[in-house]
Amino acid sequence: MSQQTPPSPQTDKPKRLPYGIQNWEDVRLDNYYYVDKTRFIPEIEDANLYFFFIRPRRFGKSLLMSMLCAYYDIRKAPLFDRLFGDLWIGQHPTEAHNTYLVLYLNFSSFSGTFEGYKERMDNYCSGVFEQFVCDYADLLPDNAMEVLRKAVGAANQLTALARLCDKAGQPIYLFIDEYDHFTNIILSSPDTELAYKAETHGTGAYRGFFNAIKAGAVTSIKRLFITGVSPVTMDDLTSGFNIGTNYTRQPEFNAMVGFDETEVRQMLDYYRQYYTFRHTTDELIELMRPWYDNYCFSDRCLDEPPMYNSDMVLYFVYFYTKDNGRIPESMLDVNIRTDYNKLRMLIRKDRGFSHDASVIQHIVETGGITALLKDSFPSEGITDPDNFVSLLYYFGMLTIAGTYRGRLKFRIPNQVVREQIYGYLTAAYRENDLSVEEQQRNLLLENMAYDGDWRPFFENMSAVLKRFAAQRDRQKGEAFVHGFTLSQTCMGRFYLPVSELDTGVRTTIDGVAVGGYADIYLQPMLGIYPDIEHSYVLELKYLHASATDTELAQAREQATAQLLRYAESVAVERTIGHTRLHRLILVWRGMDLAVAEEL
Repeated sequence: MSQQTPPSPQTDKPKRLPYGIQNWEDVRLDNYYYVDKTRFIPEIEDANLYFFFIRPRRFGKSLLMSMLCAYYDIRKAPLFDRLFGDLWIGQHPTEAHNTYLVLYLNFSSFSGTFEGYKERMDNYCSGVFEQFVCDYADLLPDNAMEVLRKAVGAANQLTALARLCDKAGQPIYLFIDEYDHFTNIILSSPDTELAYKAETHGTGAYRGFFNAIKAGAVTSIKRLFITGVSPVTMDDLTSGFNIGTNYTRQPEFNAMVGFDETEVRQMLDYYRQYYTFRHTTDELIELMRPWYDNYCFSDRCLDEPPMYNSDMVLYFVYFYTKDNGRIPESMLDVNIRTDYNKLRMLIRKDRGFSHDASVIQHIVETGGITALLKDSFPSEGITDPDNFVSLLYYFGMLTIAGTYRGRLKFRIPNQVVREQIYGYLTAAYRENDLSVEEQQRNLLLENMAYDGDWRPFFENMSAVLKRFAAQRDRQKGEAFVHGFTLSQTCMGRFYLPVSELDTGVRTTIDGVAVGGYADIYLQPMLGIYPDIEHSYVLELKYLHASATDTELAQAREQATAQLLRYAESVAVERTIGHTRLHRLILVWRGMDLAVAEEL
């Protein structure tokens, strides 16, 4: 860690960090820092007129959409130079800028339970539509507001609005942000799936609204840009709304939201001119990368730099600069945790912990999974394994890691997501009487970190596993032990568990390591807890309960050779810091921890 001081004071103030800011005009007019994504505007214009784009939550979709609204809004023409002049698009404007009446709908604005949903949707849309008529009153027929108010319901009002604009010869650019927000809430409840189907099929209100969009495309709705977090709702609407094109996986849009590493470095280098930085840019990148990086949204972009979650990066930089160059105590933005918690019920559509086919359990225990990535699938098909893996990908809980025999390989992208997934798995363990009490686990890990007292933690794990195995025989196995170890160390505060399954060091086939399961490196989180004294490399081996002592000795010998190799790796040497490295051999015979020793 390097102590650095800022250079001489600048004549201008530093740009504000747009952490949590989604309004484009605020970003540009109030001197916020902006990572320029305007170069994608010509690509969007060259695409289909009706553009459908999915990205995980907190990834910059809303700011992108707000920027596009300002770029195309005919009312914003006088502000063009202030909003775009020094950006890429300001130097390369397209003919379409400031030529549309912009209609922006954010479907996260009306949420809650299914009861009263149609009324809330109608009220929200009515307010937006009336404001639209007020904003463009001089460009619309004189009786526009009267005509609008005579129409009843969101779908009918949209139809009336489209006809009014068509009569006036004015094109509409319709933006819909979080199109699936409310339907995801409906789907997350086990008692509302029939109600969800009623709204997205037949004569349902939600389906009727999208039918109105399709009809409006014949008149004045000339362009459409829709974002969300999954294709489930759009699939259910497809037979009635089939004019959009899904650009989620197209390589030219892989980096349209989020930050690549060059953009993160530029941001850090900019702010170090104004604030105290206790770390070099390289040190901060090394710290941030395993937590926020490694997203790939197109299998044709595997050779390009992966993407960082923009919200996570802004969260880190904001609190780092506000606290005189100290690492945030938590690397996880509480807003990210809240958003992922909203997905719990959807995730529980997985087959569950007590079944061998649990997708999440397989991912944790083997480091990844292969699947056919589906561009769309209906709500009733979520539990199909390929569909469920696809859903996790769209939510940002998996990323594309390669290809295998015509299928895509997926893995958990980073530690922030890993904590969420391990949290789900830990909750499943708890529901099945397989859990380590949280306060006890944290105390045992604290003793490992500061006293080097590692044995009680693993003996406690062994006791829990043995108690559980006596109740449920079919959960025995190497993958199970490995996954449980990872989940318990990950849920602690002091270490970043790094598995070779996660880093891809060992050869895997269909997510399963060839030649044995991976070592685990408990990387000390020195940036947050600089006084940690001990770090660990674990070599886990598993033998069947009937294995002989000779087989046990052979497993121990193999573990020793592998452990020495891994402990000398560059990754360990680079991140170990001042800590003492413990090399632990853990060999399980059934659910019994038969060997627990330090080299």
